[in-house]
Amino acid sequence: MQQASNTLSVFPAFFRVSGRRVVVVGGGEEAYAKVRLLRNTDAEIVVVASGAAADFSRYLAAEAIEVTAGPVSADVLAGAVLVFAATGDGAADRDVAALARELRIPVNAVDQPDECDFFTPALVNRAPVAVAIGTEGAGPVLAQMIRGQIDQLLSPSLGRLATLAASYRDAVEAMVPRGVTRRVFWRRFFQGQVADAVSAGDEDLARRKATELLSRARKVEGHVWLVGAGPGAEDLLTLRAQRVMMEADAIVFDALVPQAIVDMGRRDAERISVGKRKGCHSKSQDEINDLLVELGRAGKRVVRLKSGDPLVYGRAAEEMSALREAGISYEIVPGITSAFAAAADFELPLTLRGVASSLVFTTGHDLTGAVLPDWARLAVSGATIAVYMGRTVAASVAGRLMQAGLPAETTVAVIENASRSDRRLLHGTLKDLPDLEHRDELTGPVMVIIGDAVAGANFEHSVPLVRSRATTDTAYLGA
Repeated sequence: MQQASNTLSVFPAFFRVSGRRVVVVGGGEEAYAKVRLLRNTDAEIVVVASGAAADFSRYLAAEAIEVTAGPVSADVLAGAVLVFAATGDGAADRDVAALARELRIPVNAVDQPDECDFFTPALVNRAPVAVAIGTEGAGPVLAQMIRGQIDQLLSPSLGRLATLAASYRDAVEAMVPRGVTRRVFWRRFFQGQVADAVSAGDEDLARRKATELLSRARKVEGHVWLVGAGPGAEDLLTLRAQRVMMEADAIVFDALVPQAIVDMGRRDAERISVGKRKGCHSKSQDEINDLLVELGRAGKRVVRLKSGDPLVYGRAAEEMSALREAGISYEIVPGITSAFAAAADFELPLTLRGVASSLVFTTGHDLTGAVLPDWARLAVSGATIAVYMGRTVAASVAGRLMQAGLPAETTVAVIENASRSDRRLLHGTLKDLPDLEHRDELTGPVMVIIGDAVAGANFEHSVPLVRSRATTDTAYLGA
């Protein structure tokens, strides 16, 4: 299956139609639908039809919409800013479209995408706020389904709130500095007490709260969010992470964070790669700490975007310490850590009643020293062990655990690129684990899960860790 392109063939835009002539050609259901859509605006609507269906005719009369019997001609279309060809007759609509193009008027021919200069969206109306959903003519029913979902999400009072905001625009321009200070003011306007008062229908209270907010407007202090980007799949990013990424002036991100997630931040936010990855450290941890402090002191609102969860092998402690010492406020936005995503890919119970009641997160490097860590003894007693970054020390991990008494036949699951479309799943036993070091094709982040509970995983989509000559190397989920 060919991957869908993210490139649109149309540019979404809003036409200014207030008081301007828009012509709808047709007298049936298609024309009726277009007129109802246009009635959300204050355009001057003209219908061209030799006869209209009964319901449509009554609607036109009730709304005092101008109707002309036609025929369609250059004189009828002259002065229009948009034309809708909606007769229900394909050939007739194509003729209308051709005439409109001769007059250089954008035209929409119903159910004929190739004849359309623009497409009519499914519309969520909270005037002056409008949300338009388009599918380039490919799926009008899909657009309507999305419209219904968005309509439920948006407060009915959103339009009144936007109208109130417009009345404060000049004052804000004069009193609140541009940039982050102004963005924060408007964010508080739309999300705080002003919005609550509008929603409650108390316009006087809303204006008082807006005026108070304006009087308190000042230079915004810098702030840093330490955000977990999750294991890689875009839809595993939390709602809170998405929200703060849209508030950030700068996004500082690691190499393991996919570009698609970085791109989910505010369009004009500064994006700074600190590229920390094994063998490729573009910035040291001290340099990253200094960068966060520098951005915070400059009054920037910063997202420090880390793979997985910032508090699980994310070096967050050093960054929090640097920010505290510099007096810069910060907060943690948790993310889904890779162990959970890996377990989900394998349908693997990390805890299992009567088998494993505890879970250990570790890195394989903990087993390279002379002293055996306490968690190795926990593994012998039945704990599930999730080993981060374990590929290059797999032999050491396996050897030391078996030396500690963990049976060589203990089940092992290995996941590369957990949660992503290119994830790769392998399974075996503890004695097979050293083979992992020779899997040079595993270039993404690798998670190793060890323990008796792993035997309950679904191995249908994984391949053996120890491969024979005949084993193909296509261990991708769904391959």
